[in-house]
Amino acid sequence: MNISIPESLQVFVDLQVGQRGFETSSEYVRELIRMDQDRQNLRSSLLRGAQSADAGAADQSYFEGLRQSVRSRNNA
Repeated sequence: MNISIPESLQVFVDLQVGQRGFETSSEYVRELIRMDQDRQNLRSSLLRGAQSADAGAADQSYFEGLRQSVRSRNNA
């Protein structure tokens, strides 16, 4: 895949590659795509959660129950 970008964006990409430790501009673009995928997956998860039934309060007792559940699985 070839992508053409204006000179001003190429300068920006080159700076990002140098400053953020990427070997090539392709690595930088791949990372941007992965981040966008992650953002879309998170958004979908949040929307599904918002549409789901109320599961009750996530208070101290809820989290203690989760901890006990994890401890039980780890000790089994």
